[in-house]
Amino acid sequence: MPEWLKNAVFYEIYPQSFQDSNADGVGDFKGIISRLDYIASLGATAIWLNPCFDSPFGDAGYDVSDYLKAAPRYGTNEDLKKLFDEAHSRGIRVLLDLVPGHTSVEHPWFKESLKAERNEFSDRYVWTDSVWKEPAGMASLRGISDRNGSCAVNFFSHQPALNYGFYQPDPAEKWQQPTSAPGPRATLEAMKDVMRFWLGLGADGFRVDMAGSLVKNDPESKGTIALWQEVREFLDKEFPEAAMVSEWGEPDKSLAGGFHMDFLLHFGPSHYNDLFRCEHPYFSPEGKGDASGFIEKYRENYLKTAKKGLICIPSGNHDMDRLARSVKDRDSLKLAFMFLLTMPGAPFIYYGDEIGMRYVEGLTSKEGGFERTGSRSPMQWDKTPNAGFSAAAPGLLYVPIDPADDRPTVAGQEGDPLSLLSEVRRLTALRRSTPELQSEADVEFLSVAKGEYPLCYTRAGRLLVIINPTAKPQEYTHTPIPWEEIYRLGEAIKTDGGRTTVPPMSGGVYRV
Repeated sequence: MPEWLKNAVFYEIYPQSFQDSNADGVGDFKGIISRLDYIASLGATAIWLNPCFDSPFGDAGYDVSDYLKAAPRYGTNEDLKKLFDEAHSRGIRVLLDLVPGHTSVEHPWFKESLKAERNEFSDRYVWTDSVWKEPAGMASLRGISDRNGSCAVNFFSHQPALNYGFYQPDPAEKWQQPTSAPGPRATLEAMKDVMRFWLGLGADGFRVDMAGSLVKNDPESKGTIALWQEVREFLDKEFPEAAMVSEWGEPDKSLAGGFHMDFLLHFGPSHYNDLFRCEHPYFSPEGKGDASGFIEKYRENYLKTAKKGLICIPSGNHDMDRLARSVKDRDSLKLAFMFLLTMPGAPFIYYGDEIGMRYVEGLTSKEGGFERTGSRSPMQWDKTPNAGFSAAAPGLLYVPIDPADDRPTVAGQEGDPLSLLSEVRRLTALRRSTPELQSEADVEFLSVAKGEYPLCYTRAGRLLVIINPTAKPQEYTHTPIPWEEIYRLGEAIKTDGGRTTVPPMSGGVYRV
């Protein structure tokens, strides 16, 4: 693992909505550069930049039409290289969002693959051998060219699936190619070239979209793991400092494939949503939440990764409701960040979550966002027009700004020591200065029972974290031990006659 990744705090930027520098209503690279000092002030040491390659933007850039060209709406390749350089001058690394599983229908590879005459791109995508036959378990495009076949799609109908082969090809379906076939091999080599290009310009690695989905008919992910192991070998040889973080959700598999870290996903069996995004979130004053499912699943994955602690827990991302949609009050948000920034694995802060930006209700879908669009509104910098995001007319903005008069802003929280922004900064400083709170230090949960409060866990066996997000005092019932307070939110813990009480809406980190 690159040394810099071991203590990284990531900041996710949705480039369309972060900072507009040229008054066209869309964020861009120069806008991001102008805000790098702010990102550094948060204590963030790395950026995850959502897709910024050329695209028709049917899915906000997750439909690439040219992997080697920055989208003109954001700037040029030279502008992106300057972003790398300026970030590096501030001690900040930059991960690009790599989408290896599919392209846009506008990609030249796909246009060539549509042709009836065989060419070097005929097998670049997953095609059946008959227009009347769809790939089992996958939607497809068909009847759109003279080529006789149906092309599998990964998500939206304009995202044809790239061909990395089938781990278990069906002998009766001759179109299902093994991973060693020339077509799948050419696809993998092309993706290595994409990575080689951007790493050569100064990118520090990639967050990989849908990393576990590349090889088809691969029920145990053995083919996909082998594919990423080959990529790992290539990176170790040519770019040993390049970081790889996967959207996979199965860390035992992704780490075996050579990824350094894996995301805890908001879908699937992780129980991540039990903490922040459900009818009764655990981090809520009402005290009706339940973290036991999350703890059980986290432990299971943690053990599978040999306690490496490389499971990333985000505050949110472009695919989720905003954290503040269900964790509404300031103190609850502070406690949520206390949890996020004292757990193993690199924490990821979604832009604006550090000031409590809200989900904007009722927005029309933008670029495939649908219900996700409300989490993609412009960053709120100050009280000037468009919240300081852009000098464009409001109607030109990529997504409308939060219309509320009391919308949170960076400027409104900068000088307030009690603000969420100030608390996030204190927490990142604590994490970065305390080895026991960093990515690889061991974690052990003391809270395990269904519906149990407070949440208690140790880090590296030397720090104890206690969090009570409820509006009622909660008793700490685990083995009493002497402790030294190194961080506190809310009132101090009270000990009387061997009974330890954690005050409402409070938390602390203690050296034991």
